[in-house]
Amino acid sequence: MRRFITHASARDRVIQIALVLAVAGVLGFFWSNASENLARRSITFGFGFLWQTAGFDIPFRILEWKVTDTYGRALWVSFLNTVLVSVLTIVTATLLGLALGIMRLSGNWLVRNISLALIELVRNTPQLIQIVFWYVAVLRTLPGPRQSIELATGVFLNIRGLFLPSFGLSVVGWSALWIALAALVLLPFVWRRRVGRLPLAPLLAAVPLAAAAVGYTAIESVDLPRLQGFNFRGGVVVPPELVALWAGLSIYAAAFIAEIVRGSIEGIGRGQYEAARAMALTPSQTLMLIILPQAIRIMIPPLTSQYLNLIKSSSLGAAIAYPELVQIFAGTVLNQSGRAIEVMTLVMVIFLIINLLMSAFMNWYNRKVALVER
Repeated sequence: MRRFITHASARDRVIQIALVLAVAGVLGFFWSNASENLARRSITFGFGFLWQTAGFDIPFRILEWKVTDTYGRALWVSFLNTVLVSVLTIVTATLLGLALGIMRLSGNWLVRNISLALIELVRNTPQLIQIVFWYVAVLRTLPGPRQSIELATGVFLNIRGLFLPSFGLSVVGWSALWIALAALVLLPFVWRRRVGRLPLAPLLAAVPLAAAAVGYTAIESVDLPRLQGFNFRGGVVVPPELVALWAGLSIYAAAFIAEIVRGSIEGIGRGQYEAARAMALTPSQTLMLIILPQAIRIMIPPLTSQYLNLIKSSSLGAAIAYPELVQIFAGTVLNQSGRAIEVMTLVMVIFLIINLLMSAFMNWYNRKVALVER
């Protein structure tokens, strides 16, 4: 007995097995309790309802949707809406946070304090209030369709959203867009191996420009929005709910990302700046070629947490009727089908999978950029 107590490996193994059994017992108790309550109320558990007809409309969707489609199709459509706003907010918040973080370190008093004031204002007010502010106080005050603001040829802004031209692309055009997207994703990894030889910013700008040039030559048709009656027809409409959620989430997260950027840059040793000055590098070259590549290694872990929070915060779109996963599936579908346990289980599992994939990608990227000690 004394030998077992002093043997750390065997003792730890027994404790871990006991802990696993305890957790399994608790989960089994809850499962048994839920099964008894469902049986008492003559409620069955299953996901067969996903093949039932939905019978409602989804006002904004990426995929085609009809009221005769199933709940399963509604799950897929609302999932893509969640992914859309998550990707948009992650990209926008990262770029805006990077800009604000660099402004916080500016030698210009006005620029530095404008950034500080914006960060403190956003960080110290509730996120949901900011989203509602953008939706009610900004976008809902825009003029009606007949008094739309024409931002450019075929681009109109009014209370019902932003109306843009839609383009029909050939196979060549779509191929160019997919190649450009892949290049934008892979370029930073290629560039990291050639720091000091090729500037990253011009490369990232050249890729979409080249794709746009190829895509322009491959356009088969253009559908411009036009006013017919009391609304616009044709083109593509970006609803105000998407814009409000996009702006609210992006600006809120950008305030926290800005502090991450500032802290990461300040974590780089002063010797790096002195070495850059000795090489006659300009401040912008020092920042882009010397400081930021090193600061990224410090940014990745806290940025991962911000990205995960952004994905989960997309559920706040339900407050302004953006048709994302919670508003459509955990709202309308749950109310119509009455399958509360199944619906909430699916929503939680989907968010869990999305966040685990994002976390896995960020951890992989963190290992790629980390310094390997010898």
